[in-house]
Amino acid sequence: MDRPAKLLSVGALTLDTILRVEALPIHQGKFMAADGVQIASGMATSAACAARRLGAEVWLWASAGDDQVGDQLISGIEAEGVDCSLVRRVPGASSALAAILVDGHGERIIVPFYDQRAQADPDGLPVADLTAFDAVLVDVRWPGAAALALSAARAARRPGILDADTAPLAVLERLLPLASHIVASEPAARIVCGQALDPQVACADLASCTDAFVAVTAGGAGTWWHDRQAGCVRHVAAPRVKVVDTLAAGDVFHGAFAAGLAQAMPIEQALRFASAAAALKCQRFGGRLGAPDRAETLAMMAATWPEGA
Repeated sequence: MDRPAKLLSVGALTLDTILRVEALPIHQGKFMAADGVQIASGMATSAACAARRLGAEVWLWASAGDDQVGDQLISGIEAEGVDCSLVRRVPGASSALAAILVDGHGERIIVPFYDQRAQADPDGLPVADLTAFDAVLVDVRWPGAAALALSAARAARRPGILDADTAPLAVLERLLPLASHIVASEPAARIVCGQALDPQVACADLASCTDAFVAVTAGGAGTWWHDRQAGCVRHVAAPRVKVVDTLAAGDVFHGAFAAGLAQAMPIEQALRFASAAAALKCQRFGGRLGAPDRAETLAMMAATWPEGA
């Protein structure tokens, strides 16, 4: 592809306050943070910023309140080079917020707040023709918009990628049949499958229920994906790194995978591209601020998989 890939990212836009503590609290009290940052984030938003750093042209379709926080959110994402002209502003609604603690091992506690007025279903797509995009990525935080975008992507014969994360079963069951590509977290796979399956078995189980591409991510253990041509589940290992902060690693993975598909990468190469980007992010504190650029990601791929792809 001679031109930059064009990606539409649909879903969450939040103001994250991220604080780094020695250990996650197990009782009430006051705990002093060693570091902190406040940034515009959210699943689809972090993925959009990651894809932009990796060379894609990205548009964000999200919903925010008509408040000062919404102004701050849009300003922060536009500074990353993401087009926010499609972001919906809802009069009288509060923009989404999240408080996040990250411990010394990179694990975290996330407490989000979404005003349901801002999350109300949209009246329709904000663009007339999705053929202008090479791929569409949606998360589960704005289900009405996600359903519209995935349906339109399928009609336009464009990849419609679902970031299937923890959500009510009804939301997942609504969105799964609409996607051409499903990349699910372990918790989401367990919600859908109804039992505590290991990622490989969960991947096969999910793939038996849909004609879509299916992958299940498992953090440092890597990603399992269903190869329909070979009729088996394959594994892509995650690069081994010293983990500082896992926050937004999954979002970076999805943004990189969507960018790879939009650039017409073969599936396994796109998964390696995504794994490398997510691993690099985990080495840096600050959520999506740790997302790498394209050169760093390609260098990590070459170091991890010297045989190519």
